[in-house]
Amino acid sequence: MFDHQSTPCRSLVLFGATGDLARRMLWPSLYALHADGLLPEQFALIGAAHSKQEPAKFAELVRNSVLGSANAAMFDEAKFATFIARVSYVSVDASSEAGMQPLRDALAPHEGGTIFYLSTSPHMFGPICRTLGAWGVHPDSRVVVEKPIGTDEKSANAVNDAIASAFAEPQVFRIDHYLGKEAVQNLLALRFANAIFEPLWNANAIEQVQITVAETVGVEGRWGYYDGVGALRDMVQNHLLQLLCLVAMEPPASFTPSAVRNEKVKVLWSLRPINGTNVHTHTVTGQYTEGFAGGQSVPGYRDEAGANKVSDTETFVALRAEIDNWRWAGVPFYLRTGKRMQRRSSEIAIHFKSAPYNIFSGIGATLQPNVLLIKLQPEEMITLSLMHKLPGRNDMQLGQVGLNLSLGDKFTQTRRRIAYERMLIDVLAGNPSLFVRRDEVEAAWKWIDGIVDGWRQTAQKPKPYGSGSWGPSAAIGLPERFGHSWNE
Repeated sequence: MFDHQSTPCRSLVLFGATGDLARRMLWPSLYALHADGLLPEQFALIGAAHSKQEPAKFAELVRNSVLGSANAAMFDEAKFATFIARVSYVSVDASSEAGMQPLRDALAPHEGGTIFYLSTSPHMFGPICRTLGAWGVHPDSRVVVEKPIGTDEKSANAVNDAIASAFAEPQVFRIDHYLGKEAVQNLLALRFANAIFEPLWNANAIEQVQITVAETVGVEGRWGYYDGVGALRDMVQNHLLQLLCLVAMEPPASFTPSAVRNEKVKVLWSLRPINGTNVHTHTVTGQYTEGFAGGQSVPGYRDEAGANKVSDTETFVALRAEIDNWRWAGVPFYLRTGKRMQRRSSEIAIHFKSAPYNIFSGIGATLQPNVLLIKLQPEEMITLSLMHKLPGRNDMQLGQVGLNLSLGDKFTQTRRRIAYERMLIDVLAGNPSLFVRRDEVEAAWKWIDGIVDGWRQTAQKPKPYGSGSWGPSAAIGLPERFGHSWNE
């Protein structure tokens, strides 16, 4: 149930229609929704970009995008023919109202609301929205904005102001594709649809929480963009903080956009500041050097194509966050993310406190605390580790056994949707529950800006770590300083 009834839109405009994200994720997702009958019958898809494209050439680009994606297995010639019949392309110059006129002409036959998807460089968000605002967009229209929303609180406010010049806040869908992952959405079901967890979901039962997003890739040709951002702004400000909010939020009164997002922003407001006084004990940064990843030798960050040889941009960050409220007081949240890591992994590990007394100590058995592990990628799985008697032994020897909920094994006959498909379904339905509200963006940046200022005040520089490792050695010591260790 949403906060308001949404009138279906009549068209979708994809700005950046020939770009990397459009080719890897958006066209394959739109095709899948069409093939599954989830797009409205009279619904136009308009690709918009700066380059000139002949219709046949653009259709081939869309076709190759689908065939080169995770949805290639569902490709069907007849269905693709009806899909591409929906699609048209216009060349636009988004920096001026006159340069956007071809898009206005293309939209003229499709009266009603339009979904404007901004899959462009962030510096184009403002010009595009200002032009759309000058046109006067239909009140049922929506805009989807990819990250990053600014590089600090001030620039984020400027971007949000530009968006607000054309769209009211309920029309704005700031997308974080991590929130479209099946396992992330299952986190809400796990917490709020099962009575066994909520009484334990607090500082009385939980010792620590760890959130890891590790990538094996480097900057992949994006050095110019990445060097002005770094791991903290690129990953922690959005992906990791959004995951933290879903773990730590209070139960919303209902599953409506306002109720869910109200509880998420309260978590961000409750984060204890990290600044110049504690940044050296609560954060570790790193930058990858040459090494081995994926079975081959790879260059260091400063040796990538187009690199600045003296760059101090971090490609790894680990930090200890604390939430100052009744539910989480005293529970550390350890966050880490990095490029060129040992393996690709995104996971949330909830470490429960040890049993208060070990009745088996007299026979030499030791107890390990229970861990609820929520894996997001590369596989999606939920595992609860429990202590169990080892079979085949006469004595009472104990070991950990995992209770596994493997979504892939359980739902073998169900096609797994990629995250962008799920997010697009919510955009079509006008449901912003899992999209980021403006006050969330601003609260997250306020906290991140404190860390950046702390690094600047203390002259903290990233420590080198070899590609294919788990980051600098100091990162291992971060939780150990407080009596904990990373979940490996």
